[in-house]
Amino acid sequence: MTDLFDLTGRRAIVTGGSAGIGLGMARGLAGKGAAVAIVGRDGAKAEAAARTLRDSGGQAIALSADVASEADCARIVAEAAEALGGVDILVNNAGTNVRKPPEDYTLDEWKSLIDTNLTSAFVLSQAVFPYMKEGGGGRIINIGSMTSLFGAPFAAPYSATKGGILQLTKALAAAWAKHGICVNAVLPGWIDTTLTEQLRKDVPHINDAVLARTPAARWGRPDDFEGIAVFLASPASAFVTGAAIPVDGGYSANA
Repeated sequence: MTDLFDLTGRRAIVTGGSAGIGLGMARGLAGKGAAVAIVGRDGAKAEAAARTLRDSGGQAIALSADVASEADCARIVAEAAEALGGVDILVNNAGTNVRKPPEDYTLDEWKSLIDTNLTSAFVLSQAVFPYMKEGGGGRIINIGSMTSLFGAPFAAPYSATKGGILQLTKALAAAWAKHGICVNAVLPGWIDTTLTEQLRKDVPHINDAVLARTPAARWGRPDDFEGIAVFLASPASAFVTGAAIPVDGGYSANA
């Protein structure tokens, strides 16, 4: 029987793959046979992450880049394609946040968040398109957020980028389905990462609030994203495109 989740021979790029959700997704992809290029701003950290995948029997390389740079985005796609023999899967996970009231942001902070969280996903998707088209198809997985759906009073630019990710996903899905390219979004809920660690220090009540609304009664973990990455990258999701899938322990379903 054919294994619909087998990724043997597939080549993946995971931005922001050095830790957290990105590393969890990279681990899932490598575990099912994909060769993975881990992309991070810190080259040493990216290499350390790639090494953990290789130590577990996976195929992985590390690439250093600032995804807010158009030139870096083009370079890492070309380098990954050369090293791995092509690109079949792109996970647009790299992102950052600055938390403060909307009236306190500078325009430079706004632009930085837009460039890192949203523009990079567009530029990288454009860069992988020729490889996927020539190869007869591919998978793009964009990482949104609960703020793709809900507003956050302390993260207006971040929320704008994640709302944009959702609409970009739908637009690319509609445009590229004819080329066999499926484009979907994953919407993480409250996940225990280094980014949210600082949030819990800054907003002491946030932990209790999250647990109270989340039916699963816990914060998510990076390994909760291994399965969704495999599903959306594999033949099992061949007729799924333009979707936005919450991975949030039921948070968004619990009004």
